[in-house]
Amino acid sequence: MSTGEEARRYLRHHRYGALSTISKKLDGYPFGSVAACVTDHAARPVILVSRLAEHTKNIEADSRVSLLVRDAGADPQESARLTLVGNARAAGGDRAALQARYLQYFPAAERLLALGDFSFFHIEPVALRYIGGFGAIHWISSSTFAPPVNALAACEADIVAHMNADHAPALRDYCRHFKQRQPAAVGMIGIDCDGFDLNADDEILRFDFAQPVIDAPAARAALKAMVAEARG
Repeated sequence: MSTGEEARRYLRHHRYGALSTISKKLDGYPFGSVAACVTDHAARPVILVSRLAEHTKNIEADSRVSLLVRDAGADPQESARLTLVGNARAAGGDRAALQARYLQYFPAAERLLALGDFSFFHIEPVALRYIGGFGAIHWISSSTFAPPVNALAACEADIVAHMNADHAPALRDYCRHFKQRQPAAVGMIGIDCDGFDLNADDEILRFDFAQPVIDAPAARAALKAMVAEARG
């Protein structure tokens, strides 16, 4: 696995980060805030921001930002962490699909969207600083970090619906074998080229594919291989 892919997979495991923007009010000083995020199919962090928030005002004046993610509860000097440096842009494309995907991960955000002044931004990576552990320190280019061209965005909703409707036992087997969990309730909430996410008793669990997948048949084969391993 390349360092770029390792960093991308690491980012996909995280739902919150420290967002740093350039302060408009304080003449360019760094301004830090906490942001909820979900990676899209291009592995860009997607954030939901209020028009009234300080970081939104900063982004509108200067799009340059960074997002730091790390493992909660771990020694920050010994464990992995990643800083993504990039440009925050208003998310384009299919807003309905983006909103539906975001709400799978953060259902409570529906009340924020109902207020009318919240909008989605994605952070386009320019470079990344990935520390995989003590001594494993890397600068990574955006091209090395980028996922392979794939068709998962177009088929994600169908795969998620199919797995939840027809393969609930497999979802439980993934939790039991790979995470040592026995959830009372479990459902798939998202899938991308690097893996998939399950909501297990209101906790999001991330599962990595052995290799990136590029389309529905490849995703199906990877899911079948993982359930075979779980039942083996």
